[in-house]
Amino acid sequence: MPDVQTLVNDFVNKLKKRKIEGSQATAKLTAELLRSVISQQRVPHTNQATALIHAVRAVGEQLIAANPVELAVGNIVRRVLHIIREEDLSLATAAMAGLGVSAESDEEDNEVRDENPVLSAAAVAAAARSTLRPPSLQTLLEDTSDSAAAPHTSSSGGESDGRSRSIDKGSRVRKLKHDVIEAVNELIQDISTCYEQIAEQAVEHIHHNEVILTLGSSKTVLEFLYAAKEKQRSFKVFVAEGAPRYQGHILAKELASRGLQTTVISDSAVFALISRVNMVIVGAHAVMANGGVIAPVGLNMVALAAQRHAVPFVVLAGSHKLCPLYPHNPEVLLNELRSPSELLDFGEFSDCMDSASGAGSLHVVNPTFDYVPPKFVSLFITDTGGHNPSYMYRLIADYYSADDLVVKRRPITGS
Repeated sequence: MPDVQTLVNDFVNKLKKRKIEGSQATAKLTAELLRSVISQQRVPHTNQATALIHAVRAVGEQLIAANPVELAVGNIVRRVLHIIREEDLSLATAAMAGLGVSAESDEEDNEVRDENPVLSAAAVAAAARSTLRPPSLQTLLEDTSDSAAAPHTSSSGGESDGRSRSIDKGSRVRKLKHDVIEAVNELIQDISTCYEQIAEQAVEHIHHNEVILTLGSSKTVLEFLYAAKEKQRSFKVFVAEGAPRYQGHILAKELASRGLQTTVISDSAVFALISRVNMVIVGAHAVMANGGVIAPVGLNMVALAAQRHAVPFVVLAGSHKLCPLYPHNPEVLLNELRSPSELLDFGEFSDCMDSASGAGSLHVVNPTFDYVPPKFVSLFITDTGGHNPSYMYRLIADYYSADDLVVKRRPITGS
């Protein structure tokens, strides 16, 4: 099996060279890499969660720095960090419940700390705080399985109790790592099936004889529209071509090959045709914590047209695209500039671009993304269902921990 650092370096090079297309593929490969990092990480007997968090955070810094615009990378790194914290908390809560820990006796607290060095102080504190909120389904299932598997022993067998405690320590060391890897496997499965989970909801939103408008190319939108057609929905699709890359041509060709009534329109014709449209359905590059959307360039214009004519603006996004950061955060790089050659031919305009000639110089700006404010969005459809923009912050809070919002450690500057 290749060394972890070799895997990390290879993936970093792919991110830097933009060799991975699409947020879904990037998120899945990131999760698989972090799973390898966790599986090969040596975990000490104490502070296991801290060791795993430091390992994942160190790799995550490299991945995020390699391609800051691909927010799915940072999302998955933060998701895995959240998983480690949740699994550590779950084990700490179960251990405290099994040992009958209470706040009534200081001696009992000291005994628990001496006999269970595996539990980190942060985990024990978090476990105590967790009593104030209802337990998760995973915690309930783990408690049930642990209680069913734990043998009943008498209090008189001191030597056997000591042996059972040492065995329990070793099993808990292995269990945290095992539970984290299992949870990451579930995350990878969720990423892999996000298209299907979103497409299953299409029949609830698309009806007969409607006209749907979209822009550019999105596999999520493609599968969503095709799923509605498979449910015997008859509707038309207007596809704005998405200049200058014209990704809409790819989507239109794929829709037509699957039997959908498709019409290609220019981006500038959106305002002219929006009055005939019943719904706008688009994909997203990322969904921010405030409900704002980072999407392919041109979508802000479509959102403005939809709002002007009171047309619902629906955004499809898998949970791996939900970002816990706000657009104004310094860690967020909202855009990048693509090659000017997508807009102008260098040979034809070379004289205008030569600033040394003394004539007026011509500059070309070719941004990749648009930002759509949350006030323009009518509904988000994720693999967990449909949500209003005002609810996105709560949904995002379930996936991330506040301690992991800034993955990169800030350097300490002297006075």
